[in-house]
Amino acid sequence: MTATMSRDVLTTEMIDRFGERAGTYDRENRFFSEDFEELRASGYLKMAIPEGFGGLGYTLAQVCEQQRRLAYRAPATALATNMHLYWTGVAADMRRMGDSSLEWILKEAAAGEVFAAGHGEAGNDMPLFLSTARAEKVDGGYRYYGRKQFGSLTPVWTRLGMHAMDASDPKAPRIIHAFMPRDTTGYRIEETWDTLGMRATRSDDTVLDGAFVPDRYIARVIPAGQADLFVLSIFAWAEPTFASIYMGIARRAIDLAVQTAHKRTSLALTRPMAYNPEVQHAVAEMTFAFDGAEAQVEKVADEWSRGVDHGHAWPGKLVSAKHNAVEAAKLVVDKAMAISGGSGMFKGSELERLYRDVRCGGFHPASSLLAPEIVGKVTLGIDLGEAPRWG
Repeated sequence: MTATMSRDVLTTEMIDRFGERAGTYDRENRFFSEDFEELRASGYLKMAIPEGFGGLGYTLAQVCEQQRRLAYRAPATALATNMHLYWTGVAADMRRMGDSSLEWILKEAAAGEVFAAGHGEAGNDMPLFLSTARAEKVDGGYRYYGRKQFGSLTPVWTRLGMHAMDASDPKAPRIIHAFMPRDTTGYRIEETWDTLGMRATRSDDTVLDGAFVPDRYIARVIPAGQADLFVLSIFAWAEPTFASIYMGIARRAIDLAVQTAHKRTSLALTRPMAYNPEVQHAVAEMTFAFDGAEAQVEKVADEWSRGVDHGHAWPGKLVSAKHNAVEAAKLVVDKAMAISGGSGMFKGSELERLYRDVRCGGFHPASSLLAPEIVGKVTLGIDLGEAPRWG
């Protein structure tokens, strides 16, 4: 369904090396420095940048394919790298759709700048639309106050994409989207990342205490609770790429389960457990879930890449694809763990790591709690900013 690659920057040898290092990164809870430098040197970080700007010109569908391949062996490496990739993809697609306001992102990324996402906030389950952080208008830009969580690529980012609320007019609050340079003063990074899974991302907290961002790095000023092409494009690049990462995890879990089923024996059987009807049933359920989710993710990414006009239905389609991919991946990994016969429980087992990594899927926007609300409202034709009414 996706277009053929003009160049395969992610070689099998690279994937194998990433897979060999993934367990160590997870165990030591450290950033994937060696992987990152390999990806940078290969041109992987420039996939979505148009060729005219020094990139490879990959579409969303093509980037999704590469991210799925990377996540097959190194999910955390893929997830953290995704933050940079989707910003470059957003800028490239907006330019393609006639909005050149973010061309500077393409130029800076082509020159080596690394973009990350700083949207996560405690107490805010509507990222991008609302914010617990505060933006204060001053001469020449804005000052930012607040705390950002899940700041993937913390050790290496040079531009942090973030947002905050300007409520200086209480009747018309606005969300100020910006990119903060690394050498900005007025912020600090707190090392908080010690998590269940996706540990190598090193997604530490960023505390903003009057950090000044000049106007040239202000990407958008949007009424709170509303969206425009910029916000839609963020979802368009984040949801399918997140989904593809979890499809990579699911594919790896299926392959590990199949290997185990052919090796595992039982005193009650004269042949390997692959011939046990319940194992066959479990593998069938894994395949059903994977095939359906993969098809949906590929279709959504392909249609966005081709410019299919789904109008107001796009948010629901994007969120649905990511949600179904994560839920399918969880089911697949759970079944794979059952087939392992207990060997997957041991630390050092790849399946044990995948079991933890896949749990993180429901926390990425749109979260498992927010996704049904978005899809339900879109399907019912209700404005996404409409507050629920009880009683």
